[in-house]
Amino acid sequence: MAIYGIQDRGRYRYPGFTHDHAYCLMQDGHVVQYLQLERVTRRKHDNEMHTHIERLVEEGMIPLSGPFDLIFVNSFAGNSFISANGRIRFEQTPRTALTPDLVPGYCWIQSRRVANDQVTAYSIDHELAHVFSNLPFHGDFRDNALLIHLDGGASIGNFSAYRYRDRQVTPLECHWQLAEPCSFYNDNALSFALVNHVPAEHLAVPGKLMGFATMGTPRQEIADWLRANGFFKEIWQDQEPFHDKAHAEFGWRGELGDTRDVFLQDVAAAFQRIFEDEWLGYLARLQEQVKADYLYFSGGCALNIVANTRIIDSGLFKDVFIPPCPGDSGLPLGAAAYNSWKQGHTAVKHPPYLNNALLPPCPGEYPAELVAETARLIADGGVVGLCNGMAEAGPRALGNRSIVARPDSADIARRVSMECKGREWYRPIAPVMLEKQARRLTGREHIHRLSQYMLLDYSIPDAHQAEIAGVVHADGTSRIQTVFERDDNPFVWDLLTCLDATYQIPALINTSFNHRGEPIVHGTDQAMKSARNMGLDAVIANYTLHPLQRGDL
Repeated sequence: MAIYGIQDRGRYRYPGFTHDHAYCLMQDGHVVQYLQLERVTRRKHDNEMHTHIERLVEEGMIPLSGPFDLIFVNSFAGNSFISANGRIRFEQTPRTALTPDLVPGYCWIQSRRVANDQVTAYSIDHELAHVFSNLPFHGDFRDNALLIHLDGGASIGNFSAYRYRDRQVTPLECHWQLAEPCSFYNDNALSFALVNHVPAEHLAVPGKLMGFATMGTPRQEIADWLRANGFFKEIWQDQEPFHDKAHAEFGWRGELGDTRDVFLQDVAAAFQRIFEDEWLGYLARLQEQVKADYLYFSGGCALNIVANTRIIDSGLFKDVFIPPCPGDSGLPLGAAAYNSWKQGHTAVKHPPYLNNALLPPCPGEYPAELVAETARLIADGGVVGLCNGMAEAGPRALGNRSIVARPDSADIARRVSMECKGREWYRPIAPVMLEKQARRLTGREHIHRLSQYMLLDYSIPDAHQAEIAGVVHADGTSRIQTVFERDDNPFVWDLLTCLDATYQIPALINTSFNHRGEPIVHGTDQAMKSARNMGLDAVIANYTLHPLQRGDL
């Protein structure tokens, strides 16, 4: 069993130095149980595993019968895990260098469900757990691969690279040299001011800054000006230096936080482009030395879809692999996968729907009438929540915990994003579609498999934009989730097929089933409550249709 649960450095309103606690139980390469803590506590990015784990163990929600290895993922915030009452305790000395191995530690569990108080336990580097989070979704690493993690901070750096060859993992480097461009998304005063956020809300900034950046133009003169002024990263308490220098250089007389301001949109676009250029430039230089055939990439920065697309299009590698949960919620999956790999097991490929803890069994079949009725609701302009089976691993809803609607109406898109979910006007909304429609609407012969996880964006030719007007960004791109075959998600496949054949609707709006600031819904009760609060028209919960009337709100 693997746990990411390092305690934060203080008690804050929002998660601070650690976030997205989770656990994973794996047997011979198969994920038996996985849970992102936020899904049951309803605290977004929850980082208080230490206050919940004793209850989860004592009530049998984390099954610990029989012999097991316990693996803890470390962090720059610490190496020890101690539960709130001290009944579960893991201790280890701090790391000073990467190691391609598990490191033994002292662990004590006082529980009626564990035969012996002292159990065999290890810690794994945050960096190593990130790169191995690829295995449950892509299978064993291909030979001559470069394994990279990039995020805000792991254990001893925010960037790490490993070489994989002949089933050996060799650390290449680990450092903070890319900390500055990454800090645009988690620790830059100007970035936060652009999207009206205070420092404690740093986990909400990356997605909003990326969305806001699509509204602007990445002008080189703004990028040079930002560099010359240290990116205004320290204007937390006094924003006057930015106002004064922006007026002197560009004649700007606006106000920070005005998301309709074209100059500020261009500033956000410059931040995004600088990040892309510095990250891809570093990657190209490293690849020139390593000459790897494949790239396996993880860490929070792997959620930057524009940068991901540039990596794919660069042709630096024969292929690129990213898990659907590259952020910290995927760390326990990577830790468990690493231990299984070290024991000689072949990595098992899983679908992204792994959040299964505390969920009842779901019927494997559903009537054709359900698909037809759902398609009719959507064709008539309805907004429908999907809560079927197991939930997705990671932050992106991929059809099992999604809100869906027809994609050809900007008005419906605004209703879904702004009225139902409470999101900002500038944030893009994504579509889901069959592979044949993705090829047609993008004009591309090949759609990369990573789009299965909504990790890439594609330019939409003008001739096709009206067909999916609600999901085309201001820059003419769309963050497509592609369904390649029916086994990917049978219900979504059948629904898309019906919509296409019956109503000539080629795709669906697909956004996560949650209101702004809340975690994605986990079970049926949460789904029904959230749907009523958001004003959805219906919910499909474990393949049962629940129409909602306005009187239900």
